Amino acid sequence: MNAKKAEPQKEKNHLRAQKRVSAERLRARMEAEKFSFETTDEIEPLHGTIGQQRGVRAIRFALAHGTPGFNCYVSGPLGTGRMTTTMSLVRRRASEEKKPLDWVYVYNFEKPSEPLSIGLKNGTARNFASSMDSFIKACREQIPKVFESEEYAEERVKVTASFEQRKEAEFKKLSEEAQKRGFVIKRGPTGLFPIPVREGKPLEQEEFQALPDGEKEKIQKKGKELTKVMETILGEVRRIETQQIEALTEYDRKVAYYTLGLLLDPLIEKHKDEARINRYFNWVKRDVVRHIDLFKKTEDAETQARLRALLERYRVNVFVDNSNLSGSPVIFEDNPSYYNLFGAIEYRNVSGNMVTDFSKIKPGAVHRANGGYLILPARELLSEPFAWDALKRTLRSNEAKVENISEKVRGAIIETLRPTPIPVDFKVILIGSARIYGLLHELDEDFRRLFKIRADFDVDMPRTPQNELAYARFISARCKYDGLRPFTKQAVARIIEHGSRLAEDQQRLSTRFSQIAELASEASFWAMDTNSPVVRAEHVAKALEEKVYRSRMIEEKIQDLMLRGTLLIDVEGEKVGQINGLTVLSLGDYSFGKPVKITARTWLGRKGVLQIERETRMSGPIHNKGVLIITGFLGAKFAAKHPLPLSASLTFEQLYDEVEGDSASSAELYALLSSLAQVPLTQSVAVTGSVNQFGIVQPIGGANQKIEGFFHLCKAKGLSGEQGVMIPASNLPNLMLRDDVRDAVSEGKFHIYAVSTVEEGIEILSGQPASKIFAKVQKRLTQMFEVLKETKE
Repeated sequence: MNAKKAEPQKEKNHLRAQKRVSAERLRARMEAEKFSFETTDEIEPLHGTIGQQRGVRAIRFALAHGTPGFNCYVSGPLGTGRMTTTMSLVRRRASEEKKPLDWVYVYNFEKPSEPLSIGLKNGTARNFASSMDSFIKACREQIPKVFESEEYAEERVKVTASFEQRKEAEFKKLSEEAQKRGFVIKRGPTGLFPIPVREGKPLEQEEFQALPDGEKEKIQKKGKELTKVMETILGEVRRIETQQIEALTEYDRKVAYYTLGLLLDPLIEKHKDEARINRYFNWVKRDVVRHIDLFKKTEDAETQARLRALLERYRVNVFVDNSNLSGSPVIFEDNPSYYNLFGAIEYRNVSGNMVTDFSKIKPGAVHRANGGYLILPARELLSEPFAWDALKRTLRSNEAKVENISEKVRGAIIETLRPTPIPVDFKVILIGSARIYGLLHELDEDFRRLFKIRADFDVDMPRTPQNELAYARFISARCKYDGLRPFTKQAVARIIEHGSRLAEDQQRLSTRFSQIAELASEASFWAMDTNSPVVRAEHVAKALEEKVYRSRMIEEKIQDLMLRGTLLIDVEGEKVGQINGLTVLSLGDYSFGKPVKITARTWLGRKGVLQIERETRMSGPIHNKGVLIITGFLGAKFAAKHPLPLSASLTFEQLYDEVEGDSASSAELYALLSSLAQVPLTQSVAVTGSVNQFGIVQPIGGANQKIEGFFHLCKAKGLSGEQGVMIPASNLPNLMLRDDVRDAVSEGKFHIYAVSTVEEGIEILSGQPASKIFAKVQKRLTQMFEVLKETKE
């Protein structure tokens, strides 16, 4: 009896031994002795980017290509250095380019609601504004003095005298004409009027009324004649007075122009080659002369207020000052709201009224980036109302406007401005995920025309000696710039191994250098905590252990439920139609493997394979596809001569979240075969791997986490030496298991099996050749078919 039992056990052990993976293949070790240095202090820190040649090449092409539409979208996951690399490349390029113009806004004398934008040579805007401030001060101080000077008063008297003489001559003529007619001219409150004279004395009204009618008529007749003469003479007087006013005004204009020439001529000479500035100076001159009366000394508060308002017109709003640049501008706007990008027109409260002027026009990132580069986060840009459309509009029109979008949407209800647009020429670089790029490229026609360059940043790179050394130089750079303690070559080797684990590939290294930098920082902390002058391999290991500990709370709670029997997972014995599958749970930056019991039940019927999660809408399309593939395999394998007479159910026991992915399809198939053949499967081996319709076991993701998840459960329950995980053979290059798993495998306490086909897998799980299992399945299906056939008849 003992001999009969020994033979199957021997066969079973032989099958497992054949597919067992040695401990050396579970992790790609990094031999520290390959490095010629002892600590990172001895090597040159890394400058630049490694492992992103494709992305770097694309960015450089976009920066060098000056044709419109060749803006760039940099895609890739966080932590791959996409931002750092982009900023470095752009700044290097910008440092070699010329400085762009400065821009100012000034008062528009022709259309005050449309302030004028003026481009100035780089570095001159502040000087221009300062010069105009000085001009305003000089106008306030010097122009009134000119009008108070003795020279001005004397010349004004000279101008006035000739006109006064002419007026006096006309008045004398009028007096003579009145005298001829027996009248004198009197000045009253309402002007000049004739009074008749009798015996050398003006007649009073009572005396005039007492005269005989005939004499009164004669006087009245002469009075009418005199009135006509008066009108003619007074008309001439008024013309003389008008001429006098014009002459005085012209004199004031000449004085004003002369004085303004003294104040403005140096500025005009300074900007003689800039036509728009010279036109502006001419406008300023005309405006000052037009309001020259305001400059004459007066204590009137209203006049003083008007003068202050007038002088404010001549100030300059320095909109964009590029004087401090060493090349073209590089602007990164991490909060790309509409106003942050395109500026705004601010208001001030004056007696309850919101008013504004050209000095309240504020620039945005688009204006500051003019002549250079604007770098924006894509997701944040797209989430801001109006910002994306406005950016595309700016790139299409090559001009940037400043307008308050709230007024544009709701309609302006207060005084507003329409500043003249500024011509722009800048390169936009968006940084975001590949998913956002795909959506924009598919749904936004403008995006395809405006962003013709895509720079992809990869998550990993080949694990070559050159890249391993680059890892060491990167760590050296972090030590230098972040103040970390130097790393021994053994510590560097340990980080390189972790880089392969992050990449989930023994032959590649992760390019998510933010995670490598974090690990280096934490390892340096533990070195300081132990007063070690250098960071050793054990400090790196401590940093990794602590990070896992900080993140394992949920994992430990789930494991505790399994240990207490709340979640039913067996790690020993054999059962029919039951198998341990493996899933991966992700909690932010930490993911772990979770064992799950998969069960299958089969019975007579024609419904085929029923996946309970699918029927309850708890599974995703990829998982549903995996179940249909199982049906395809069963049909092709066992229903060549008759239809598949099968009703079966599959489920993930005690799993209440949505199931997605096909990594458990091989485990589901093994459970179905076990149920059909009525052959028990070992519960000490958990299974992961997808399967195709031909029974080939295909690779899956998260192999390390799945193996470690089952290992931790087995270790907690007690390692028996029989437990292990069966994975696809094609996943062997992805194994970078932790030391505790590798040590247990090396000691024979835990095992990893690598299979390529369903036949190999079912043999390991059942301990019987696949041919026997398949024969039993075929026999039962044939029996089912016969029963169904008889039932139908």
